[in-house]
Parts: sequence; C-alpha cells; structure tokens
Amino acid sequence: MDASEVGTLLRRWFASERLEVREQQDPRADVHLAVKYPPGPRGHTFTIVVPKGRDLVAVSSVTRVDAGQQDEMSTLMQEEDEEWKAWVHEMRMHLISSGVDWNLSMGHDGKARPGPLQAFNVSLPVWFDGLTKNEVMQSLRTLWMSKLGLIHEIKYGFGQGVGRPGPVDDWEERKRKRSQTGSRPSVAEETAEIQILDDDAAPFGNDFDPSEWI
Repeated sequence: MDASEVGTLLRRWFASERLEVREQQDPRADVHLAVKYPPGPRGHTFTIVVPKGRDLVAVSSVTRVDAGQQDEMSTLMQEEDEEWKAWVHEMRMHLISSGVDWNLSMGHDGKARPGPLQAFNVSLPVWFDGLTKNEVMQSLRTLWMSKLGLIHEIKYGFGQGVGRPGPVDDWEERKRKRSQTGSRPSVAEETAEIQILDDDAAPFGNDFDPSEWI
C-alpha cells in the first residue's frame, strides 16, 4: 500500500462517516487533511497527515487555552504553588493513562517553564500495515476523549475563560528562530486549526445525539 492508496482510503472512510474534510497544501506530506470530529457542528479539527517518506498516518489535534483561564492559572501559581504543581502532575498522568502521545506548551521565560498551560497537542500514529477504517476512527475517538477530559479539567478548575485565545510562548519562540534561520514551521503548527476552549467543546458529554451516527 502506498501513500496515494492510503489517501484514497482515508477520504472514502471519512466521507462514509459524513465527516467534514478539507484538503491542506503541504510540500512535506503526501496527504494532509483537516477533519472535523465528532460529526456535527461542534466537532474539533483533527490533522491527518501522511509525511513524505514514512509509512504511517499521523492523527493529531491542538487545543489552545483561553486567555482568562491562563490568568486564573497564573494566579494559582503565585498563591498556591504546590497546588498548581499537583494539578499539572494530574494532567500529565491523565494524558499518560489515556495512551496517546502528547505535548504540553507551558508559559516560560527562557529555560524556566513554570506555566500556565497555554496549549496542548494529542496525537497517535497508525502504520500502513495496520491501517483499517476501524483503527483510524478509533484513533480519532481516543484522541477526542483524551482532549475532552483535559478540557473539562481546565474549565472545572479555572472557569469558562473570556472567549479569546491566550499567548503560546513556545510558538512565539519558534517564530523568532525561524525568522533567523529561514526554516519553515512544522506540519501541525503551520496548518492545524486551533480550537479555543469554550462551552461548545463537549458534545459527547453535553447534548450529543447518537442518531447523528445513523
């Protein structure tokens, strides 16, 4: 199975599940799709990439933390440092136990990274020799539930936010380095659509209608 065949299968599977799919231009990938999941208007954007020279499909999604929630985290860091460290530890353990690959972007100044949590990325690889519709759809579902758990924890601990994205120091630092070297952004950073934490983030646990699958 080559990348072209994989791309055809992926598009067919997503169409059969009535998922919204957008093609992305990416010179570093044989296939790059932006897919809304779960189905319906409240789905989040997931990036589906077949990198050039690799025999795998990378499935990932990035979530950017609301500016108001970041402010609440900063207050907790200043007033209850040990409580903040315990919260970050619990979030890391949640992600580890979910079985997904993950990365937390913490606020930092130089090498110190005390927080707040500014963005997080969850991902899973599916290699060509194990590629099935079930494997791809289960990867989407697993990633969605993993990020949904962290979204709920953030909203429970730090409120609804103010409805606008907060800063992400890691991304600004990478921009500065790229401007000096002339290098390009990573696949995910350049083209992924960022989801802001809001009240529409939880259709499965809120008003998801199973009849939408029929």
